[in-house]
Amino acid sequence: MPRAVTLIRSARLSNVAEYAYAATAPADARLIFLAGSCPLDADGATVAVGDYAGQAQRCVENLRTALADADAAIEDVISTRVLVASSDQADLVTAWEVVRDAFGDHDVPSTLMGVTVLGYDDQLVELEAIAAVVDHEPPTPD
Repeated sequence: MPRAVTLIRSARLSNVAEYAYAATAPADARLIFLAGSCPLDADGATVAVGDYAGQAQRCVENLRTALADADAAIEDVISTRVLVASSDQADLVTAWEVVRDAFGDHDVPSTLMGVTVLGYDDQLVELEAIAAVVDHEPPTPD
């Protein structure tokens, strides 16, 4: 199935960033606004306590599940925001590298932010996303 998201890179901006600077979707795309994906298991308990990479991995897994429930995939994501409860840049980078690797070549525009606290006990990472898909009706028989 063709993807609705087009990633845009600018030769006039720094090539240090590990993501596209912009993304577009066609006017007929269905936008999917995902709640922040948290590092929670099926029972609602925070996993990988104290582990930025482990929590980022669970956030990605939970994001993939939410996307699938909306008939979308990680390749349909148009932008992300990664929230990390730390003032230490190394902790932010640890979480970011997990998210970056999960997206692979689909390096969507993203914002990485250090925050004071997140909503669940022992939560260190949260991953927000917006996706775009074009739903095609099956052809009608003649």
